[in-house]
Amino acid sequence: MIDILMPRLSDTMTEGAVAAWHKRPGDAVAPGDLLVEIETDKALMEQEAYDAGILAEILVAEGENAAIGTPIARLDDGSGPAPREDADTGTADPAPAPARAATPEAAETPSLQIPARAAEDTARRPATPLVRRLARERGIELAALTGSGPGGRIVRADLDALDEAQDGASASETEPFDTIRQQIARRLSESAAGTPTFTATASAAVGELMALRARINDAQEGTGIRVSLNDLLVRAVALTLRAHPGVNASYSGEGRGATIRHSRVHVGIAVASPAGLVVPVIPDADRAAVTAISAVSKELVAKAAGRRLTAADMSDGTFTISNLGMFGVESFTAIINPPQGAILAVGAVSEHLALVDGEVVAVPRLRVTLTADHRIIDGALAAQFLATLCALLEEPLRIVA
Repeated sequence: MIDILMPRLSDTMTEGAVAAWHKRPGDAVAPGDLLVEIETDKALMEQEAYDAGILAEILVAEGENAAIGTPIARLDDGSGPAPREDADTGTADPAPAPARAATPEAAETPSLQIPARAAEDTARRPATPLVRRLARERGIELAALTGSGPGGRIVRADLDALDEAQDGASASETEPFDTIRQQIARRLSESAAGTPTFTATASAAVGELMALRARINDAQEGTGIRVSLNDLLVRAVALTLRAHPGVNASYSGEGRGATIRHSRVHVGIAVASPAGLVVPVIPDADRAAVTAISAVSKELVAKAAGRRLTAADMSDGTFTISNLGMFGVESFTAIINPPQGAILAVGAVSEHLALVDGEVVAVPRLRVTLTADHRIIDGALAAQFLATLCALLEEPLRIVA
């Protein structure tokens, strides 16, 4: 008997939540079969089986959490029974698991309830793991609901509608954190409380930058490639980080403290996904063409929307860009994504009146705000970084040269 353990799927992962089991007790399992979906602190990931056998028991149900290394299921590979813990005494139960499951006494014990699980599967209504978790917390029987989602799937709106009908009036709603939101809250709280930061804001005239973007897209017409303003920003920021390596850095608390300057420039882009805020990384952005950055960025955003980002997609970032310009936000302050040393908040392009050659004209300008870890980045360095970045944005041919 083999214990299937909760795997470590990211560097910051301490526990995972079982989102969905793709095998049930009694099912045959072969190496490479999709066994379970695990929700980590960063993404929803598929876990394949490494051994062949029969799935004997599921120990962690869908929607429940388990620490790394904790058994979440047992696989019968024909090698013999695994020792079992007695709930009261903590002593090993020497009786083989298959033999116990076959006896009437075993059917009455809670240790292995395969028949009960089979009955549960028969009555199971299609619903997401989050909906199942909310239903359990609210004491709602999903079997009594008719889903309004595709194929009769029960969605969260169905639970909310039932609550409103039962209460007869609107009430405050409590939504428990899923694993990803829990880790977002923990890490950003640690960053905000434990990192001494300061912010610096600058703006750049981006009329030529927007015109260059239009020319690039006109030249790429028919190829399916469309460069966004954010793609140009990623490239400009990467070149600026190459010019100011002190910003492409992290703080180390070892010894007397140290600055870790990264030799490569990996730019993370903050993305709002169904699972919450995620930061996929564009590697070596200073060496990539704008069209290549555009392709990688679109792929990462699509994977985030489908909850298909892997740990590799979100690893090794050295700097992050958070852009809320598409929502009309002119400026804001972002929280550093640890262990990085800085993050750039990008607002919307807005027109400002300026005096040009004796005439008042409308000039499109872009505001950017740098939040920096003051332990490794001083105000002068931040100002130099922003000056270089704004110069690139105002002379955009240098970005694509």
